[in-house]
Amino acid sequence: MQQVRSILVVLDPDHAHSRALTRAKLIAGVTGARMHLLMCDKKHDHQALLSVLAGQLQEDGYDNISFEQSRHDVVHEAVIQAQQAEGCDLVIKEHRPDNPLKKALLTPSDWKLLRQCPCAVLMVKSEQPWTGGVILAAVDVGNHDEEHRLLHASIIDHGFGIASLAKGELHVISAHPSPMLSAADPVYQNRDSIEQRYREACSAFQAEFDITDDRLHIAEGPADVLIPYTEDKYKAVVTVIGTVARTGISGALIGNTAEVVLDKLEGDVLVLKTEQVIAHLAELARD
Repeated sequence: MQQVRSILVVLDPDHAHSRALTRAKLIAGVTGARMHLLMCDKKHDHQALLSVLAGQLQEDGYDNISFEQSRHDVVHEAVIQAQQAEGCDLVIKEHRPDNPLKKALLTPSDWKLLRQCPCAVLMVKSEQPWTGGVILAAVDVGNHDEEHRLLHASIIDHGFGIASLAKGELHVISAHPSPMLSAADPVYQNRDSIEQRYREACSAFQAEFDITDDRLHIAEGPADVLIPYTEDKYKAVVTVIGTVARTGISGALIGNTAEVVLDKLEGDVLVLKTEQVIAHLAELARD
């Protein structure tokens, strides 16, 4: 989080003093990042309101504030256009779940933003203060390739950064598969040996960030079930997750886990991408 220099704050026309702005002020207050306010509405003019909000922020000591209104028909496309134009390295938006019928017929707008935005995205879901809370970092240590290794380091680093600015406590969750008698590797035929393998893989995180065993949670089962369960158990205020996408990025960019847990989690969700994915998405956005 300390590396964040420019934040795009997506404001809801019906809720200008939003949770997203509250989170942006917290982060900018620690990092000194500039804030760019974006209001998406093609029907009504909000320039006066945006000017007032910017003035209030400057009075509160936030010096570098800019704003704009987009009349683009598609919100996630407007957000990405603004993110690219302003060079923002973090987008903050309040997440409001779509109704089940709409979700069954259309890909929710926030899913599209998570998939296509060429930077980190913080989806704000709760008014609960971060101060003193648990920050949950979700990693998949079963993948050992370089991309996943770098992504895991970024997830832990961001989780630790949020815990530091919020004076909270970082916890780490990693889900592992169930035993398979047909597995070629004997390790994956036994539940205890699988858990031991995953704990050993997490040892680097523990050593680097001083994560004690009681804050490392290795569990058997699907990640999209275990992450919400662990968040609820420890009342985490923020969950940090990531994605590695392959070439030929299309509709399935972010992967199922981040999308499925988005509506299941009660607290805020920070979604990170690898540098390779960010570069590819930036290229797509320019085209």
